[in-house]
Amino acid sequence: MTDPDFLSDVVRFDQPMLGDISGLAGVHLQCHIGTDTVSLSRLGARMTGLDFSHASLVEARKWVARTADPVDFVEADVYDAVTVLGDASRDLVFTGLGALCWLPDIERWANTVAELLRPGGRLFLREAHPLLWALDETRTDVLALRYPYFEQPEPLVWTDEGTYVETDTTFCANTTHEWNHGLGEIVTALLCAGMNVTAFAEHDSIPWNALPGAMICDERGEWRLTQHPQRLAASYTLCAVKRHPR
Repeated sequence: MTDPDFLSDVVRFDQPMLGDISGLAGVHLQCHIGTDTVSLSRLGARMTGLDFSHASLVEARKWVARTADPVDFVEADVYDAVTVLGDASRDLVFTGLGALCWLPDIERWANTVAELLRPGGRLFLREAHPLLWALDETRTDVLALRYPYFEQPEPLVWTDEGTYVETDTTFCANTTHEWNHGLGEIVTALLCAGMNVTAFAEHDSIPWNALPGAMICDERGEWRLTQHPQRLAASYTLCAVKRHPR
């Protein structure tokens, strides 16, 4: 991160579809510790990172204090982003991997994105594929469906000791609530919110070991099925533009 030319693996992977973002006023929703946010800034966008986690933003601000990257961070719930940042205030909304699963209502999220964007502004989303979220991660012999593919009123509740990164830290808050959202639900929500989908791609890889024992990591830090990876869309990229009023 201290190298001014450093880009996160996620942003580097997405760069061909992301295109030129120089000079755009952007916001990274659910930015966590801000590595992707800073990377987007280094590609020329004027970035703000938004997250509801105070602890995550403490770490994010430490990074930019050291690197002098011109990135602001705002502590707020994603559904409050318009109230905090202003209506039609952004040219770019970026949402990265592992964000939508924490949200109970994809329609409300899509409306938030549309309200943040100026007409002609664009959304860039790369996410874990809902098919991947629906698989049984304990099976290594077959790809077995276990969890809902479509958004449900009630969340899946998990209690886990630890987190998805390697650490010696002991956690005392170990219960999480997650929701899946089908591709059709996401696309329909964006269309109904006044967005036009301009690009969509599915990928056979994802930047973490989502199915332990069944995946292998490549030189770019992307994980895909060890056997016949063409069977599974593990992540996707979606681009959409806010329609101009008639």
